[in-house]
Amino acid sequence: MMFRVLIVDDDPMVSDINRHYVETNSQFTVTGIAKNGEEALRFLEENDVELVVLDVFMPVMDGIETLKHIRNRKEKVEVIMVTAANDTATLEQTMHLGVLDYLVKPFTLDRLQVSLEKFISKFNLINKNTVLDQNKIDSLITNSTAAKAEEYPKGIQKKTLEKILSYFETATYWQSVDMISEKIGISVVTIRHYMNYLVQTKVLEETINYETGGHPSVLYRKKN
Repeated sequence: MMFRVLIVDDDPMVSDINRHYVETNSQFTVTGIAKNGEEALRFLEENDVELVVLDVFMPVMDGIETLKHIRNRKEKVEVIMVTAANDTATLEQTMHLGVLDYLVKPFTLDRLQVSLEKFISKFNLINKNTVLDQNKIDSLITNSTAAKAEEYPKGIQKKTLEKILSYFETATYWQSVDMISEKIGISVVTIRHYMNYLVQTKVLEETINYETGGHPSVLYRKKN
């Protein structure tokens, strides 16, 4: 499934960057961009989206008011709140209004990918289970139980890790970051981060290919 995203930010340059960041993940497409809350609400009246990336500080209608309207209208969308403010009052208010995640500018591509993975996990949990046991409910509420969150370092997500490991189960020769990225639809930056983790944990081994005609390329394969 391709997840549809609405980006809401009054700065066109920021919106373009966020669009690029979102669409780096092949499971998401940006179907709309709005400059303020009023434009966003009009878009949501006429279009279906699964996720809104919402800035806090905007003219006409800010992100907090927009989020309140979205919740009052019972829009079936998840919201990632984006802001330059990191004060606890703003954080607390948005968390009470049920945001999926909260990003402080300037955030990295990797950090946004963590938010998108969190969205996918929650979506799959809700839509692929007719019966929820206590463990699934705990996971739904916390987006990842505390015990599981402690299993991996910051920036390493279980679903992404499983996807990469599954790829290496069938890969019979050395793999470059670009090859892995193209095959499984995850950004080069994210793949490189996971490669470093898997080499450090001795799941993968690496070598350097000097026969590229340009800069040497690092290659990876599963350890025997």
